[in-house]
Formats: sequence, C-alpha cells, structure tokens
Amino acid sequence: MRTSTSMSAQIVDAPGHKNNIDHSAWVLVPKRIFDVVISLIVLFAIWPLFVIVCIAVKLSSPGPVFYRGIRSGLYGKPFRIYKFRSMVVDAEKLGGHSTALNDPRLTPIGKFLRKYKLDELPQLFNILLGHMSFVGPRPQVENYTKLYSDEEKIILTIKPGLTDYASIRFINLDAILGDENIDEKYFREIEPEKNRLRIKYAKEHNLCIDLRLIFITLLQLFRVRSLWNIRN
Repeated sequence: MRTSTSMSAQIVDAPGHKNNIDHSAWVLVPKRIFDVVISLIVLFAIWPLFVIVCIAVKLSSPGPVFYRGIRSGLYGKPFRIYKFRSMVVDAEKLGGHSTALNDPRLTPIGKFLRKYKLDELPQLFNILLGHMSFVGPRPQVENYTKLYSDEEKIILTIKPGLTDYASIRFINLDAILGDENIDEKYFREIEPEKNRLRIKYAKEHNLCIDLRLIFITLLQLFRVRSLWNIRN
C-alpha cells in the first residue's frame, strides 16, 4: 500500500500544480479562522438536533452512532471522516463505495439522513480538528485517489471540505446513480466530471468563492425535496 509520505511527494512533484494553486497565508489563514469560528457557532446552535439524530440512529439499527471511514486528506494523508451512520455495520464489506438510490444497506433512518445531508453534520468536528474545511473537494477513498492523473493530483493539495462545485452539481447523487451498476456508473460517468470540478475549485479558491459556494449549497438543500425522486 502506498504510504502517505510517498503519496505527498508524488503530489508535490506533479507537473504544474505549484503555479496553479494559491497557498499564500492571506488565503489560508482567513479560511482557517472562518472554519473554526463558524463550526463552533453551528455546533452550539444545532446541539439539540445532534442529540435527536444520535438517539434516532441508535434506536433504528444495531451498531455505533457514528461511521468513521478512512479518507484521503490533504496531500493524500489518510484521516477518519465522521458521519452519522446511515448504513448497516460493515456496509462497505457488503457492497461497493457508492450508494444506490434504494440501497438495501441503508438503515430505516439512513435514507432520511442522507436525503437532507444530516449524516454529514459530524464532519464539523473534522473541520475543528483541521482535517477538513467547510469548502473543498469532498474527501475520497484511496481506491479513487490513487488513480488520479498528474493533473488530478492538485485536488489533494487542497484541504477536503463539506461542499464544492462538484457537491453542488451532484447534490442528489444517489438519485442520479439509481439502483443498477452504480459503482461502474460512478467511476465512468460521475467521477471524471467531479474531478474536473474539483480541479476548477483547486485553481480558483478564495474566501469569496467559498462564501458563494456555501450560500448556493444552502439554497440547494432547501430545494432537495424537488431534486430527489425516491420511490416509496
């Protein structure tokens, strides 16, 4: 298995990425301050919802409240991502990394959590810990990141986040994938477009763009019912 150190070296050595991405302090410091302050405010504001979701997850199916999967972070360094568990225990051993619209691995409360993105709320702790940012490419499993081309490796020079261009474009991803051949469809049709949008963010990112993407994401979430087509 490729170590995080060797992967980091390969990313740093990837042709051209240093000239395309702004790592200056005036970009990164305000972004980090924003992440810490806003995540603390949001956590304080929604702690009753946190408690309710914890209880609902625990009562809905056997297993832990939180899912803690391994993802590739900044420069490919692995970290544990936190989510409210929306699937049965060991779901990744029972199927692929993608989730079907009516995936049998989903718990009774899981589809609801994923529909309204409530399963992502624990990632506020990832933001506080510095693993993630509010805005950045969604963290991927190494199965995908180890396949990145030299151009795509610039995605890993940006701290992963809760939302970005790709997240907004595919906010209803489960519905887009449907129920058949989802892993193949994701790899061949969705991942290339996601990577194009992730590269776009990596090359353009700044605090103003981050604020705009957060605003658009919130608007999309309010429209989520019309975006999804869930069969009962």
